[in-house]
Amino acid sequence: MKRAIAAFWAAAMLCGCRAESPPEAGEGQAQGEAWLSPERVAQSGISVAAVEEHAISNAIAASGRVSFDDSRVTHVFSPVNGRILKVLVQPGQWVEKGQPLLLLASPDIGQAFSDLVKARADATAAAAELQRQHELFESHAGARRDLETAQDNAAKADAELKRAQQRIALLAPGSQEQVTQDYELRAPIAGEVVARNANPGIEVQGQYSGSTAVELFTIGELDRVWVFADVYEVDLPKVQKEAVVTVKVISYPDKAFQGRVEWISGALDPVSHTARIRCALENPLKELKPEMYATVYIALDETRAVAVPRSSVLRLGDRTVVFIEKGRNAKGLMVFQPRNVTVRDGGGDYVPILDGLQKGDRVVTAGAIFLSGLL
Repeated sequence: MKRAIAAFWAAAMLCGCRAESPPEAGEGQAQGEAWLSPERVAQSGISVAAVEEHAISNAIAASGRVSFDDSRVTHVFSPVNGRILKVLVQPGQWVEKGQPLLLLASPDIGQAFSDLVKARADATAAAAELQRQHELFESHAGARRDLETAQDNAAKADAELKRAQQRIALLAPGSQEQVTQDYELRAPIAGEVVARNANPGIEVQGQYSGSTAVELFTIGELDRVWVFADVYEVDLPKVQKEAVVTVKVISYPDKAFQGRVEWISGALDPVSHTARIRCALENPLKELKPEMYATVYIALDETRAVAVPRSSVLRLGDRTVVFIEKGRNAKGLMVFQPRNVTVRDGGGDYVPILDGLQKGDRVVTAGAIFLSGLL
């Protein structure tokens, strides 16, 4: 028995539980308690504070997903078929509106220029024929029917020329006088190249060809993002536009992102019976990335309740506990004891305690994890 007590005391000394001399047989740390000297408490960074009431924002928790702000993002496709000759931008690069993104060799562009040349020739011939028929008709040497046919042909040729010019203006602006098969895909908006799916030598399908086009670039701004969340039908009447939301993601467990509800769906999902809401969040450090899973806490009315800092609450197996300072024992050691509590987590800095604590109880606010290792 004495050997067991001595071994226990040696282990306690190694983990720094207390610096005093070992107790005699029959004396020692009670089961389920941690005893520490005041010096060791200070060295371990353990702090204790009295439990008080705090202003607590009631909140609804909902699962969510981070998304681009649709007004600040664009998905770039090639309008024509072709082979990529050169990629001009890289992921993470900022581009201005109209800046070239890549260079394509496209037979569609060659065909468009060929159509333009043919349309000009046809328009010129039709205009000359119209002039000739007009002169013949004025000199009573030609029939009105021939003049009307010439007028119709001239109108058709002129319309075809305008169509060919507009197509070139759409596909290759500023290049109507230069016949080429090179096509520059340009940025439709200013922003950061968020994603790129283009490499030299790859054959791409164009949107105008009727084939399934592949997205080549995603350009957008991440300074402001949307978070979509699904709110259950029973909670929907409590959610209002402009309500404050707190968003948490796995990547930053100790950080909370603030935003507001911008939109509430007018219809429920027929399977889950949830309504989708959209929240807008400022993201100046670009920590929130599209497609991140998130937990969204939607603030309701504010109440006052007995609450402790989030750092006080531990999950030990299936138990939720806080550590209480019970005072000092006969040897002057500070006694800490875990206590089971029932909490209601609203995502704020303070966790409301529904059961297990009262105002005035002295609870550990820092160092609770260290104490749990001594039990």
